[in-house]
Amino acid sequence: MGRRGEHRAQHVPGDPADPAGWPRLVDEFCEHMGAKGFSPRTLGNRRGGLVALVAWLAERGVTRPAEVTRPMVERYQRALFHHRKPDGAPLSFRAQSQRLVSVQAFFRWATRAGHLPANPASEIELPKSELRLPKPAFSVAEAEAVLAQPDLSEPLGLRDRAMLEVLYSTGVRRTELAQLSVFDVDAERATLLVRQGKGRKDRMVPIGERALAWVGRYLAEVRPSLVVPPDEGALFLTVDGTGLSPVYLGQVARRYVDRSGVPKTGSCHIFRHTFATLMLEGGADVRYVQAMLGHDELSSTQIYTHVSIRALQAVHAATHPGATNSRHRSERPVPDGTNVAQRHISVFELERQDQEDRARPDGDHLA
Repeated sequence: MGRRGEHRAQHVPGDPADPAGWPRLVDEFCEHMGAKGFSPRTLGNRRGGLVALVAWLAERGVTRPAEVTRPMVERYQRALFHHRKPDGAPLSFRAQSQRLVSVQAFFRWATRAGHLPANPASEIELPKSELRLPKPAFSVAEAEAVLAQPDLSEPLGLRDRAMLEVLYSTGVRRTELAQLSVFDVDAERATLLVRQGKGRKDRMVPIGERALAWVGRYLAEVRPSLVVPPDEGALFLTVDGTGLSPVYLGQVARRYVDRSGVPKTGSCHIFRHTFATLMLEGGADVRYVQAMLGHDELSSTQIYTHVSIRALQAVHAATHPGATNSRHRSERPVPDGTNVAQRHISVFELERQDQEDRARPDGDHLA
């Protein structure tokens, strides 16, 4: 049985009976990607990107991949740049890149598989993605306000409180939350096993006592009444006894965020932002946060250091002469209690070192 709120595969325009048409070849391409181990989410994204391309080409009378030329692909890329969503906003460069990556992957595969004599998308240059900070995270008080929204007198309210507590305590993605099994929660060791997270990688993350208490209460009081035999072990269930889809989880979380009156928007992912931001502000090493979030690259985690502004505010207040209204600024401690001069080399010292490095023979400064 499917999960509540799960999306079905998007329909590809064209004649499904045509062996050289879009529907047949897109299905074959997705099957090829699935056999190589790509996740269902990646397959859905690739298929969605191709559906957008095929619909655009169909309006111009192009019904087969073999009819696509390089100028067509270039015009499609320009069309993405000029496209406007229903609210009038343009597609972000990241969204444009995601669609074009699907186009690149499909035509590369089609050429190698012998469906096309040449690759019309071989010269695509993806747009440079802008660096965007995550949406503002919750403060501790705001997070508590959202967590207090579920109606605990209702079974599903207790379930929802447990789900929100897990999101807040562990920072897992909504897809990872949807895939949790009852066997993935280890109350004795206070850990949560995330199986086959993003990139098909397992990881173990700590989970707080409070979240464990809510999960334990849900398991004892609610889940037994929701289970429909055979029990497949999904941790969080719908009223029908099925697992929850990521889309459904997002809808649930968004409803509680909106209901709380907190002046911020978001759903499951804002809890992930909050988890990372509050831990960094609390003094956690960024590499530990990286491990808990399941990021392959440290740069993916470091974006939260830009959002964690309190440490920067403390340094600014302790060092900038215009940070206060008082004429004589008193010495104030920086976050770790040490003197700023002991922790940071001055700009002038950096410039002096740089000049010395440039004056040395090539390679000497690398020793």
